[in-house]
Amino acid sequence: MTRSDLVEELAARFAQLTHRDAELAVKTVLDAMSDALVKGHRIEIRGFGSFSINRRPPRVGRNPRSGESVQIPEKRVPHFKPGKALREAVDASAASPVKVKGKVKANA
Repeated sequence: MTRSDLVEELAARFAQLTHRDAELAVKTVLDAMSDALVKGHRIEIRGFGSFSINRRPPRVGRNPRSGESVQIPEKRVPHFKPGKALREAVDASAASPVKVKGKVKANA
């Protein structure tokens, strides 16, 4: 699902929202989540999951072309951990066929 798919779903589900209002709502929520993660805060959405920041320590890597050692600096990366309800829903759907853009695919 893409951002525009989310906007379309929101506009379709709530008839009182115009497409522009749905777009603004999605943008506002995603911006607020991004800002919270940038500030180092944790986001928890009950039944869905939590977003947090993981720290990757500095390390020594190798340039694949020359083989020379390269210092790779510390990084902070976003991390998503699905909630129990989401994990169970995804696991339960693993046995049933999945519909992808009008096509039915069997899960393997």
